Amino acid sequence: LFTSLSSYAHWLNPLMIALSVIMCAVLIRQDSTAPEFKISWMVLFMIMPVQGGLLYLLWGDKRPAFRLRKKLDWAYDRIRPLRRTDPAAQAMLEQANPRAGRTAAYLRDFAAYPVYSGTNVKFYASGEAVFPDLLEALESAQESILLEFFIISKGKMWDAVHDVLRRKAAQGVDVRMIYDDVGCATGLPAQYWKTLQVEGIQAVPFNPFVPLLNLVMNSRDHRKIVVVDGKTAFTGGFNLADEYINQKERFGYWCDTGVRLQGPAAWSFATIFLELWASQRPDDPGLDAYREEQPFPAEEPTIGLVQPYSDSPVDDENVSKNVYLDLITQAQETLWITTPYLILDNATMTALRLAAKRGVDVRIYTPGIPDKKMVYQLTRSYFEPLIRSGVKIYTFTPGFLHAKTWLVDGGIAVVGSINLDYRSLYLHFECAALLYGCAALADVGEFMMQLEKQSHLVELKECRTSAPGLMVSALLRLLAPLC
Repeated sequence: LFTSLSSYAHWLNPLMIALSVIMCAVLIRQDSTAPEFKISWMVLFMIMPVQGGLLYLLWGDKRPAFRLRKKLDWAYDRIRPLRRTDPAAQAMLEQANPRAGRTAAYLRDFAAYPVYSGTNVKFYASGEAVFPDLLEALESAQESILLEFFIISKGKMWDAVHDVLRRKAAQGVDVRMIYDDVGCATGLPAQYWKTLQVEGIQAVPFNPFVPLLNLVMNSRDHRKIVVVDGKTAFTGGFNLADEYINQKERFGYWCDTGVRLQGPAAWSFATIFLELWASQRPDDPGLDAYREEQPFPAEEPTIGLVQPYSDSPVDDENVSKNVYLDLITQAQETLWITTPYLILDNATMTALRLAAKRGVDVRIYTPGIPDKKMVYQLTRSYFEPLIRSGVKIYTFTPGFLHAKTWLVDGGIAVVGSINLDYRSLYLHFECAALLYGCAALADVGEFMMQLEKQSHLVELKECRTSAPGLMVSALLRLLAPLC
């Protein structure tokens, strides 16, 4: 297309070069953008001065389109007052663990996500373990069901969930669903939301893909959220597709994780969903029911505290990256991480290497079988400097490790949708739950230990490749922020 346009209209080239210059200046001006991201695009501008500016408009700008940003800002102002605070929980955490208390205070003050007590937590070490409890929770719904997923694909998992949603909608339960239009492109028919509407399920395809009209395609909804009656919530790495429960084999055994929250923290996930919903359906009269003060469920004796949070490319606060960096720097004894993609910027790489050098037992678990070969090669390009610094790298031999789970000193965990790559940390809408001192942390630790038994410890000699291989890795590292 670029070549044809250039040949057809020579006057277009100066305009495209001017656009590249403007986009380059805009990129440099963005304070919240990673230097690696800027450098990669500036290299592309130099290599392709005619096409670079338009390519950046299409795929490079990490901020959603202006109209979407305005909608989201309005929705945040409308919904966030519904997210109640729990000062007693914050004080309890600061007394028990002052350093973790500062992490919680950051999320409260700069992202508006408080920490909660009185919430029961159940950790799931696989997608197939989540599935029956998820169906049971949906069946129990009396008032509302909220679902938000990146991928939904027809099959056993979605068919079972869909059947419950249809029946609950027929019973008068308020059923709402947000799915990412690009993420579901191959799994659902076009305009599937219309089919759901006929069935009584209110549905929104997020950021629909419209070729040539939708210039910002990077801002995808990568969250995984289910909330039932505002009292029970699920999140994790799993989507609603059969590979996540190993009913369909794609890359060997699919390993994923999730958590169920029962108690006040579940309502925080409801507000995360409602913020995005309100931005897409601002005139929805059904939102009035959620404006009423939602009472805290009766507290039961629980151990630990829970802090749900989300991240958005709309604002200038890189919440996901900042939380991960904060956890790395506060680790004293152990830091265990599972991630399907290991694509690190300089700040995260330096923090991980320094943690290992100061004696922290840093272990990173990655897939043994890739879902994307180029990204897998890029992930492996980071192994050598990490291993040289004392980080232990494991590859999950049976298949693809999709879990995004962190465990710090056995006392803090993160379970959610956030990968260790540029897309999750800068471009996508993401979510997770921070767990402080919960009884479920023992299950997280057990999951990591079982994972290690099925994984291969990568040795330094395995990272050495031929000169062409090193050049390919270097090129991939340069282009990493664009992947």
